Amino acid sequence: MLQDGKIYLGTSRNADDSINKGEYLDLGYANRHGLITGATGTGKTVTLQILAESFSNAGVPVFCADVKGDLSGIAAIGEYKDFLEKRANMIGLDPYDFQEFPVIFWDLFGDKGHRVRTTLTEMGPLLLARLMDMTDAQEGVLNIAFKIADENGLALLDMKDLQAMLAYLAEHSKELSGIYGNISKQSVGAIQRDLLVLERQGAENFFGEPALKISDIMRTTPDGRGAISVLAADQLMMNPRLYGTFLLWLLSELFEELPEIGDPEKPRLVFFFDEAHLLFDEAPKILIDRVEQVVRLIRSKGVGVYFVTQNPLDVPETVLSQLGNRIQHALRAYTPREQKAVKIAASTFRPNPDFDCFEAITQLGVGEALVSTLESKGVPSIVQRTLIRPPASRLGPVDESERRKVMAVSPVANIYDEDLDRNSAYEILKKSAEDAARAEEEKRRHEEEDEEEIQESRRWTLPGFGDEEDDDDYDDRGRKKSSKRKKTTSARPRARRQSVAEAAMKSAARSVASSLGRALVRGILGSLKKGL
Repeated sequence: MLQDGKIYLGTSRNADDSINKGEYLDLGYANRHGLITGATGTGKTVTLQILAESFSNAGVPVFCADVKGDLSGIAAIGEYKDFLEKRANMIGLDPYDFQEFPVIFWDLFGDKGHRVRTTLTEMGPLLLARLMDMTDAQEGVLNIAFKIADENGLALLDMKDLQAMLAYLAEHSKELSGIYGNISKQSVGAIQRDLLVLERQGAENFFGEPALKISDIMRTTPDGRGAISVLAADQLMMNPRLYGTFLLWLLSELFEELPEIGDPEKPRLVFFFDEAHLLFDEAPKILIDRVEQVVRLIRSKGVGVYFVTQNPLDVPETVLSQLGNRIQHALRAYTPREQKAVKIAASTFRPNPDFDCFEAITQLGVGEALVSTLESKGVPSIVQRTLIRPPASRLGPVDESERRKVMAVSPVANIYDEDLDRNSAYEILKKSAEDAARAEEEKRRHEEEDEEEIQESRRWTLPGFGDEEDDDDYDDRGRKKSSKRKKTTSARPRARRQSVAEAAMKSAARSVASSLGRALVRGILGSLKKGL
């Protein structure tokens, strides 16, 4: 059943339930993206698992989120079960071999995998505003904060860096508003309060260094298999907006960093976006437009994006139209919305005269799906009712000891597990404020010294003070000689001293020369563009 250059998905059935033919995903079209949908409990996770296995064996790295914890079993060799053997026999999969796969576990919180982080500078204001659900006014202030930071080389690495930058904006809002536009202290205060909420939700674990290198989720093993990066998302799902923003950031990083390669023989990476509805829920139109643009353009960089969700209505039509490979598990059609979803799902397939797609979608069993993939010249295949093949790795999660063993031999062990806190916006602004305070104190001291000198000078030049008369003060006729009063000593002219704001900005400017020395450039989703 296996073929070179193709991924075996399962075997389709005829109308009389007899075996028809094997259904495959051509690796040459795997970067044309895909959609896996179906109600809870219909087999979406197993389908994701067998796709990840097959891509890995084909030498394609995979990144996927483990929302329920079940997907971690892909790191362990499969175990014999009656229903798995029965499915293999039904579809003619012979031999049916068990296998373990090269897995790298990741976790934003560092509990079930290696820490995965990014910096605020790399994420950018657009995605951060999406994460914090900001108003237009607040997003404008945030953009100003990032612009000033970018122009002055103030790296925003973690939460305290952004808090320091916002405090600086509030303190010097009048001066900066004349340059960058209105900076409302109320908007700054609202952003600061939102940051505190994010910290309590665990976002401080996500922002910092060392930041994730894209190359570390695109690894291959010495035997040529692609590494499978599994993100532990069960705890992350407690903050769905953070989960969606993180995966969107990762997608934008891939888009910005990878060079154009056209249509390769096989993808450079396959990215599974599980619970995809969390990305699009209440998303502003500008964000949806940019996601659609990234999905459309990232294909030429050799990255395949596969959205996994319960309902095809969860994905906007502009994005849905970019997904050429479709695997549709069973849907329920009890409510008007569910019936609409089934109709939309059925209408996206190239019809099969042997059955009605609408009826088939509601009648599919567990581990069964309607499958249509891109064939020669990118034309969708006729939809087939398909029994999905059983996985070669373990069904269900690994235990804690097994997870730790995998992490211990991971190629990224000890690279991301310790926090790094280098000189950034917080430290630079703090030093600038301290320098400015010292300059202000020095200014005050000099003013006091100058005032003392003036008072001392005046004391010695008061009329009659210290002027004792003697004979030399009178002429030959006994008249008092005229005398000219000494001019009082005037205060020394003082050079104008710089204000606190000027001192801070000059200090920041000096730091620019030693760091970036130029404005940073941001990409399509607001993330930092880096040189390749």
